[in-house]
Amino acid sequence: MKSNSVIAAAAIVAMGAIVQAAVAADKKEEVHFKKGSTSATLSGRIKGDNGVVYTLKANAGQVMSILFAPKNASCYFNLIPPSADEAIHVGSTSGNEFAGTLGVNGEYKTQVYLMRNAARRNETCDYSITFEISAATGASPAGPRGAEELPMQKTCAD
Repeated sequence: MKSNSVIAAAAIVAMGAIVQAAVAADKKEEVHFKKGSTSATLSGRIKGDNGVVYTLKANAGQVMSILFAPKNASCYFNLIPPSADEAIHVGSTSGNEFAGTLGVNGEYKTQVYLMRNAARRNETCDYSITFEISAATGASPAGPRGAEELPMQKTCAD
């Protein structure tokens, strides 16, 4: 019986190392907007278990829109708010677009990944992802536009 407990404990430790290795495989990139711009479009490629985590600082009350265009049907993104364990958008169930008012200040993480079945086959995914942030709900991000929708918010709503 004692050896079964040791084996079980070793298996748990090994599983933790595997999960940690998978998380560590994600490349991290900070999203920056050009001066005067409210959006940025990035392109990338992921392969197998090697995803990307984009980080973007934003404030509560701002409206964030994300438009994801993958070339692989098993490629998705999740949006995770600061200090949270759960995503507020899960691409595999909610699709390739997100638009919403942010609830907290801090660094938001957008994880681009392949579903497990595609990752095991070491598939690749070429994609583009556009991030857009307004100044605040109803506020103008860049001058006298008033409370009109940002271009990508309209795209996500259509």
